[in-house]
Amino acid sequence: MSGDIWVLAEQWRGRISEITYEILALGRDLADEAGVRLEAVLVGSHVRGLADTLGTADSVLLIDHPLLAEPVTPTYADVLAPLLADRSPAAFLVPLTNISLGIGTLLAGELRLPAVNFCRDAHFVDRRLRATCVLYGGKIEAEVTPRGGATAILGIWPHARPPEKGHSKRLPGVEEIAASPDAAPAIRFRRYINPPAGDVDLTKQEALVAVGRGMRSKENLELAEALARGIGGAVCASRPVVDQHWLPLSRQVGKSGLTVKPKLYFALGISGAPEHVEGMRKSDCIIAVNTDPQAPIFNVANYGVVGDALELLPVLTRAVEGRKRAGGGAG
Repeated sequence: MSGDIWVLAEQWRGRISEITYEILALGRDLADEAGVRLEAVLVGSHVRGLADTLGTADSVLLIDHPLLAEPVTPTYADVLAPLLADRSPAAFLVPLTNISLGIGTLLAGELRLPAVNFCRDAHFVDRRLRATCVLYGGKIEAEVTPRGGATAILGIWPHARPPEKGHSKRLPGVEEIAASPDAAPAIRFRRYINPPAGDVDLTKQEALVAVGRGMRSKENLELAEALARGIGGAVCASRPVVDQHWLPLSRQVGKSGLTVKPKLYFALGISGAPEHVEGMRKSDCIIAVNTDPQAPIFNVANYGVVGDALELLPVLTRAVEGRKRAGGGAG
């Protein structure tokens, strides 16, 4: 087939994101299947040194400019579009994270290219690219073949491949690409907003009670707080809960929040979207409660209960308190 495989190397605040190495591993598989080159595309300001960490790729296309210091989606898309149009790779793999989400969609719209989002895998079948994507929080899986003859833009979910497979000590060749970003774009980066200081550090907790939309209202969070007190842990949340201001940003677990590894993780009323699972999948023991028996959270849970978290929480809290009164501790 004609056309190489490209991977957008996501960098943020001077570091390459872990998902970049996951997608490099996927891109390597695709390039080897098709017998073409794998190229990483690195965009930023003063990021030349980061290119040396992308040795899984055959080469790195470097777009370095002071106006690209922050990953502003329209600006990145504007400098990538001419390069895509000129070189026409077979596929361009873009991470689906809070940093890079939307870049692929804008490129597809501007260049009228086929795009498939929420991909967890891709391969070639009869020399045609086929993407495996998930819909509705992972409840539906679809096989999609983009139309032939044009660059396919694939938005890739985390965990497409183990990140260690995307690391290499080999130094890739680097080709510098000239770019002239708009000095006065319609959308500009203003500042980073860090979580408020003084809140509980979720990364140091041995037990966490995570709540999602299934809690229904902010008032019901006291049920989760009671269980957290009983087991000596803290309450955290999926992004929808934080977006509704039920809990502060410092309590958010997931790709756009914190990564936690407690000994015990309760997932209450959380569907299990890939973004949330990214932040808690390495917990020692995961107990999920959800009314939907097909909820993706059960795929990563050690124990699962199909039921209403609001009904189960008081029962769990009473059991913990009873065990403590009997001298058995909260474990």
